[in-house]
Amino acid sequence: MCTQEAFRAQRSQLVGLLVSGSLEGFESILDWLLSWEVLSWEDYEGLSLLGQPLSHLARRLLDTVWKKGAWGCEQLIAAVQEARAESQPLKQHGHWDPHSPHPARDLQCHRPAIVRRLYSHVEGVLDLVRAQGFISLYECDEIRLPIFTSSQRARRLLDLATVKANGLAAFLLQHVRELPVPLTLSFQDAACKKYTSKLRTTVSAQSRFLSSYDGAENLCLEEIYTENVLEIRAEVGMAGSPLQSPATVGLEELFSTRGHLNEDADTVLVVGEAGSGKSTLLQRLHLLWAAGQDFQEFLFVFPFSCRQLQCVAKPLSVRTLLFEHCCWPDVGQQDVFQFLLDHPDRVLLTFDGFDEFRFRFTDRERHCSPTDPTSVQNLLFNLLQGNLLKNARKVLSSRPDAVSALLRKYVRVELHLRGFSQDGIELYLRRRHREPGLADRLVRLLQATSTLHGLCQLPVFAWMVSKCHRELLLQGGGTPKTSTDLYLLILQHFLLHASLPDVSPRGLGPGLLRGRLPTLLHLGRLALWGLGTSCYVFSDRQLRAAQIDGEDISLGFLVRAKAALPGSTPPLEFLHVTFQCFFAAFYLALSADVKPSSLRHLFTCRQRGGWPLTRLLPTLCVRDSRREEGSVEALLQEAEQHNLQMTAAFLAGLLSREHRGLLAECQASEKALLRRHACARQCLARSLHKHFHSIPPALPGEAKSMHALPGFVWLIRSLYEMREERLAQRAVRGLNVGHLKLTFCGVGPAECAALAFVLRHLRRPVALQLDHNSVGDIGVEQLLPCLGVCKALYLRDNNISDRGICKLVEHALRCEELQKLALFNNKLTDGCAQALATLLGSRQNFLALRLGNNRITAAGAQVLAQGLRANTSLQFLGFWGNKVGDTGTQALAEALGGHQSLRWLR
Repeated sequence: MCTQEAFRAQRSQLVGLLVSGSLEGFESILDWLLSWEVLSWEDYEGLSLLGQPLSHLARRLLDTVWKKGAWGCEQLIAAVQEARAESQPLKQHGHWDPHSPHPARDLQCHRPAIVRRLYSHVEGVLDLVRAQGFISLYECDEIRLPIFTSSQRARRLLDLATVKANGLAAFLLQHVRELPVPLTLSFQDAACKKYTSKLRTTVSAQSRFLSSYDGAENLCLEEIYTENVLEIRAEVGMAGSPLQSPATVGLEELFSTRGHLNEDADTVLVVGEAGSGKSTLLQRLHLLWAAGQDFQEFLFVFPFSCRQLQCVAKPLSVRTLLFEHCCWPDVGQQDVFQFLLDHPDRVLLTFDGFDEFRFRFTDRERHCSPTDPTSVQNLLFNLLQGNLLKNARKVLSSRPDAVSALLRKYVRVELHLRGFSQDGIELYLRRRHREPGLADRLVRLLQATSTLHGLCQLPVFAWMVSKCHRELLLQGGGTPKTSTDLYLLILQHFLLHASLPDVSPRGLGPGLLRGRLPTLLHLGRLALWGLGTSCYVFSDRQLRAAQIDGEDISLGFLVRAKAALPGSTPPLEFLHVTFQCFFAAFYLALSADVKPSSLRHLFTCRQRGGWPLTRLLPTLCVRDSRREEGSVEALLQEAEQHNLQMTAAFLAGLLSREHRGLLAECQASEKALLRRHACARQCLARSLHKHFHSIPPALPGEAKSMHALPGFVWLIRSLYEMREERLAQRAVRGLNVGHLKLTFCGVGPAECAALAFVLRHLRRPVALQLDHNSVGDIGVEQLLPCLGVCKALYLRDNNISDRGICKLVEHALRCEELQKLALFNNKLTDGCAQALATLLGSRQNFLALRLGNNRITAAGAQVLAQGLRANTSLQFLGFWGNKVGDTGTQALAEALGGHQSLRWLR
């Protein structure tokens, strides 16, 4: 019981209580008083004036309440207690009639609950009510003034709904009822609010600018970011059942309910090849959260780099990891940490570059205490399993080869980052080059050079093209065709940039390379040592041991680590892991300390924790237990397989005939260089022969079939980088298969170019199956040179549009061997129907056309029916999953009514 006299006697203490928090806490008290009708609307407006000191507002509130008698004083005390209570889902006040005949009154009665509902969704609701005409653009901008927090914006929207008579109140009452109930922080929990604010500021500062790979530019991420193709991993169905096309999602759908592999898991896995944009994707996620634009269901986001974490030697606890290695709370450390433990569903942790974490995933050692320290790898593995911070969301990025079946057991959803689409490449270049006409010239260059265009599907290659645009456009010295060509071009760019101004930019001549050869070899030795020890960031001590000085660093190939741990001296790292592999290959090609025979370890190195490649490749040498630690042989045998494969491909390119002359002029012993070339050449040919000879014999009455084993695509890429026609002919000389299957092999445009370079030398036609890859329109163009030796081409789930199929058909009209096309689950529309109808009408030996689950409508079906009428050979036609309607179905039925050869229709 609170009398007015007691209330007046405690006035100074009450003023202190009301001003001890923030304005947001004071407004929360007003919410309760307004909902209980202690305050009238006029009272509320007088207490909500902007710009007034909080102490003035507190005294005015006490005066207003005192005038309402003892009941009003008691209600104020109750409102203060409600506002200071721990945050819990509202039960008593959280339910209302969404179809109330008095919506404005109900908005006021349930105001505290509605403010909490709107808290995490206010930006989206503002967009919605603005789009539906309930508020003007001016009113929307007033609510979105940066001085207001999310809850204050929610209150301003409710205030506007109270005075408007256009249906806004009724709309909000119904729409807000459908929003999820968040577990919000108590408004008076100053420690958590302060930490959240500091964390947002820290993450925003780290993610607002995108440092270019060379560290020379800081680009505004908002202006330069270009979306990549992001697909949910499709589960393989039962044999004979149609598979759905992988769903393409936006970054904002990262935590959607689609495609769950394990509902009980907490980890979202994002896989993509090196240079596909995984780090930039996570940086975009961080920025959207820090700016309040998306992912607001999380109150705390903690970003980590696996290559940095593996440098931590001392044991860590969850608390140490979050606070000491991400963001330290200035006050209330225990309160903040307890809130994290109590509400893990409001926490997001991101771990970038799991493939660069030298420890292999295991679930053998369980650790469940968030306060007890353990090794960094055990801490990470138990976070991913959910033994620590269960229900906290984790996002893990990695290259595919580093993800084991054991790790996938703990993955909620797996997303594949495919790189830029064809339109995405153009958009990226236009955002990078805003000078009039420059982007147009670069786009035309790529469109005229399909191999370079295919490489640019990976953002790292698109960046290199952008960086070297002057060399590509002005010098006319030939367009890069392979990865090695492009890395040598960027090597030239950096060396010229570091040279004297009077050096003529005539390309990567022997003089320019010879002058920097000691530096390049030092960088190469450091790169190789890093690959062999799974080290990707280098301390000053390690740099001194590699004889790298400040002048070497000034070339720009080593940059400050982007995610250095707080409080430590930022170490150095290579521009990108692909550059580290390139420099390692450069060292293997040119160093006098490398024996030619040691290069064979590139092909016999075992993958740690996995299947040994020696079963695939010939035993060209035996691992010597007496090898010296740190020797080239030891480093090659310890390197991660995915890095070793990139290094081998670069080495093959450097030893190619096209570049061997350049290296020979920088190498004292040309004989040693030729021995290296001969060793690599022989090793590639023998490895492919071994692969082909491992194919089991065909069953009686069936064609011999080969499913590519791990490493096959890598060998083909290496062969392509070497660019020797005779070697390609020799490699496939003994291949005698009727069906070559490369499903789920990560085949993109660059791999398609390599496959075409090798397979076009086949002596017998083959059915080439490339289902579930990333071929795309550009990759289809790369495959055209080998189309003449394909009797069937399977391209299910490859993100192919009308553009790619029209090019394919144009070429297929001249290829009599091609008799079957399978194009399930792509992006085909009516735009390709005329090309396919022409193919059917022109080729009377064509046997199968499968177009299921595309986007063809009745118009396309009618066009295709014309080709079916003219064809007399077709035996298999798949058309399920398209939207042809009754009209299209009738047209197809009439065209096939008298067809004599058709055996299968779906």
